[in-house]
Amino acid sequence: MTNLEEYRKKIDEIDRTLIEKVDERMRVAEGIAKYKQDNDLEIVDPLRERALMEKITEDSANDMAYYNRMLFSLLMEMSADHQRQVTHTESRVVKEIRRALKDTSPIFPEMAVVACQGVQGAYSQDACERFFKMPKIVYTKNFKGVFAAIDEGLCRYGVLPVENSTAGSVNRVYDLMRTYDFHIVKSIKIKIEHSLLVNKGVQKADIKEIISQEQALSQCDEYLRREFPEAKITVCENTAAAAKYLSESGRRDAAALGAEINGAYYSLECLERAVQDSDNNYTRFICITKPLEIYPGANKTSFMCTTDHTPGSLYKVLSAINACGINITKLESRPIPGSDFDFRFYFDFEESVYTEQFIRLMNHLEGVCKEFRYLGSYIEV
Repeated sequence: MTNLEEYRKKIDEIDRTLIEKVDERMRVAEGIAKYKQDNDLEIVDPLRERALMEKITEDSANDMAYYNRMLFSLLMEMSADHQRQVTHTESRVVKEIRRALKDTSPIFPEMAVVACQGVQGAYSQDACERFFKMPKIVYTKNFKGVFAAIDEGLCRYGVLPVENSTAGSVNRVYDLMRTYDFHIVKSIKIKIEHSLLVNKGVQKADIKEIISQEQALSQCDEYLRREFPEAKITVCENTAAAAKYLSESGRRDAAALGAEINGAYYSLECLERAVQDSDNNYTRFICITKPLEIYPGANKTSFMCTTDHTPGSLYKVLSAINACGINITKLESRPIPGSDFDFRFYFDFEESVYTEQFIRLMNHLEGVCKEFRYLGSYIEV
């Protein structure tokens, strides 16, 4: 062969043969699937897969072994997925999803008892009042209290911040996600503007200490370094709690960072508005409950998983999502406490729960993850 077109023609011929052989392989796999179904065998046989990969490596030329392992790893994933389709095998998660779609009310409740972290005036309260028209809010001291209130049946729903466009993820909430049994039913993004709040008559020159929640302080870091380089920075559990403390203490040497509305709640003055470092400062809140509820229009899904400590294990998860043409909107890893550098992965992706691709992906993920936990499908309002 002497020119590009001749090479491409040869590649096209090989590709046609490959397509025919892949089709033939998948048809044989259908027979295997039916045999496994009749004999109550699992779709995936790890011992068989390991033996096959060893044989592929032995049969490959040295410089092609890597590529052939990649190819056959994908082929085995395709085969397992096709076998599930042929036998109409549905995973535990898919069965739960179908049940929730059938049983969940078509209308999201207007009234509910809802747990929120903090005190009156917290940003979580703002999010809660956007989720529900008439919520009865139960305030908890910390994020763990929100999960516990739902787990113990004190509240049906809870509202939690999960990430901020400036300061990143709320790590404590993500760490608690692995401990408690819950599902996400809605999410919302709220623009966050922090104000500098003080007791009446206090001037900027009087301020020696700034009090607020960790994320709020992070979101105002440049402002604080510029305006209060010598001030003591004190972290508290909530921006509204900082305002409440400042008001009750009557301190004239301190200021709180938080929503301007807290000035009205706690009789404080606003010295400066919108002191956050970025005008594009948004926090995403989720509404959670214990049973799986999927309301109409759900087009966003969250799950967390762990994978085997082997090459390509995370790739299998990513390739399955990619094969379905689904867009990942968040991927984050968190260390697993007590483990030797093992990580848990958190995913958000966009896809309607009513599509074939969604069901197919949910059916597939349990098989490629060491641990898989579906956190819910919902709409972002």
